[in-house]
Amino acid sequence: MKSSVPLNQSISGVLDDDITTIQEFFTFAPDLCIRQFQLKTGDNAVLVYLEGLIDKSAINNNILYPLMYEVESISDIGSSSISIAKTDVATLWSDLENAIFQGKSILLIHGQMRSVILHTQGWPQRAIKEPQIESTLKGSHQGFVETSGQNIALIRRYLPNRELKIKEYNIGSRGNTRVSMMYLEDVVQPDFVTEMEGRLLQVNVDAILNTGELAEFIEDHPISLFPQLIMTERPDSAAAHILQGRIVVVVDHSPSVIVAPVTFASFFQSVDDYSNRWLIASFLRLLRFLALITTISLSAVYIAIVSFHYEVLPLALLISIGESRAKVPFPPIVEAFLMELALEMLREAGLRLPGPIGQTIGVVGGIVIGQAAVQAGIVSNIMVIIVAITAISSFIIPDYDMSSSLRLLRFPMMLLAAVFGMVGIVIGLMIIGAHLISMESFGISYGSPIAPIRLSDWKDVWIRLPMWKMKKRPVSAHPTQLIRQGANREGEDQS
Repeated sequence: MKSSVPLNQSISGVLDDDITTIQEFFTFAPDLCIRQFQLKTGDNAVLVYLEGLIDKSAINNNILYPLMYEVESISDIGSSSISIAKTDVATLWSDLENAIFQGKSILLIHGQMRSVILHTQGWPQRAIKEPQIESTLKGSHQGFVETSGQNIALIRRYLPNRELKIKEYNIGSRGNTRVSMMYLEDVVQPDFVTEMEGRLLQVNVDAILNTGELAEFIEDHPISLFPQLIMTERPDSAAAHILQGRIVVVVDHSPSVIVAPVTFASFFQSVDDYSNRWLIASFLRLLRFLALITTISLSAVYIAIVSFHYEVLPLALLISIGESRAKVPFPPIVEAFLMELALEMLREAGLRLPGPIGQTIGVVGGIVIGQAAVQAGIVSNIMVIIVAITAISSFIIPDYDMSSSLRLLRFPMMLLAAVFGMVGIVIGLMIIGAHLISMESFGISYGSPIAPIRLSDWKDVWIRLPMWKMKKRPVSAHPTQLIRQGANREGEDQS
C-alpha cells in the first residue's frame, strides 16, 4: 500500500498521524521498530528504526535512558543529553526515510515540527582480516571490509593529515549506496577531482553493489580488454596511491576500493616491492614484465615455430618435438586450444570449490588430465610444458584483473600465429602496443611513463631504485606537489 503522504512533505507534529504515515511507508517490514515512550518532561515521543541496522546498546543506554530520566527540556535533545557521536535535524519525510534505511534512528516528539536523526548504525560487520587476493609476506595484514566507514578509518590511520579530504555521494535510486572519494587536496590535480565527481554524479542505476559495477560506469574505455582502474583490498596500497596524487573511491558494501587515474605500469607494482630490499624488488619487477611477455606469446611462439619456422630450432630439439608430436592427430593450434581451455576450466573450478577441494582439483586434476592426454596421444609433452609455464607466468602478475586480461589475450595471439607465423605474433604485439598507447585514464596517458617517455618515472617502473632516490612523485599522476621527500642520506643534494 502506497502512502497518501508525499515524501517531499514535512512531518505534521501530531504523533499519531506521523506514526500512521511511517507505517504506510514501511508496509510488510517486520523489522521496523516503533517505540513509544514519555520524556521526563511529560511529552509523548516515539523512536523509529530498523532492528537489524542499529546498535541496540546505544539505543537503550545512550538514547532512551537519558530521554526518559535525564532530559530537562526539549531544547536539550540533540546536545548533551544524548551521548552518541552525531545528531541531525530533519523535517521532510524523504530525509527521514533515507535515515531509517541507513541504520539511523529518528525521534519524533508530539507537537514538534521537526525530527531528530540519531546516528545509531550497528549492522552486522565482518572482522578485519588479511586480504585473500593481494596477500603479502612483509607488508600489512589488514584488508578492507564491507563497511565504508571502517575502510575510511583504515586509510586515515596511514594518512592522519588535514589535507586528506573526503567527499561523499549517494548513488542508486533504490540502493542509495554511499560512495566516498578520498584524496590529498594539496597533492592531487584538481581536474581529476572535478572529472571523477562528474562521472560519479552521472551514474543513474537502481543500485551499486560492488566496486566492479561502479568501475564499468566511470572508466574511459569500457570496450577495452585492459583494466583502467585499480581495485585493491589493501589500505596500505590505497594510501600509497593517494600519496602519489591519485584518487581513491570507497564503495559501501564492497571490500575493495577504486584507484584512479592509473597507468599500465601501475598494475605490475606490488606492496612487497617496497618492503623488500631494492635489488630483490627490482629482480621481481623484471620477472613480472618477463611473465607479461611469456603469458601473451609463449603458446603463440610454439605454434608459429612448429607450423612455419621449425628450421630455427636446433636439430636435437626439433627431433625431440617431432617424436613427441608423432602420435598427436591435431595441428598445433587445436592442440594448444584444447590445453589452454582445459587449464582455464581447472582454474575456474578451483576458485569456485571450497578451499581444500579447490586446491586438490587444481593440482591433481592438472597432473591427471595432462598425463592422460599425453598417453592418449591427444597432446604432446612439449605442449603440456608450454601451457604450464604460461599458467605460472600469468599467476606472477600481482593484479588479478590484469592477469585475467593477459590470459585472454593468448587466444587471439595463437590464432595470428597459426595463420601468419612469427609475422602474426609481431602484428599482434604491435596492435596491443598501439592500443595501450592510445588509451587514457582520466586524461592521462595509459602507457605513461613508457609512452610518452618520462625518464624521471623510470626509477619505479622496470626496476625499483632505493627509496631515498625517489624524491619526486610520479609525473604521470600529474601531482600539483611534485616533491615528496628531501635529502635522507649524508651528502645528498636537497633537490
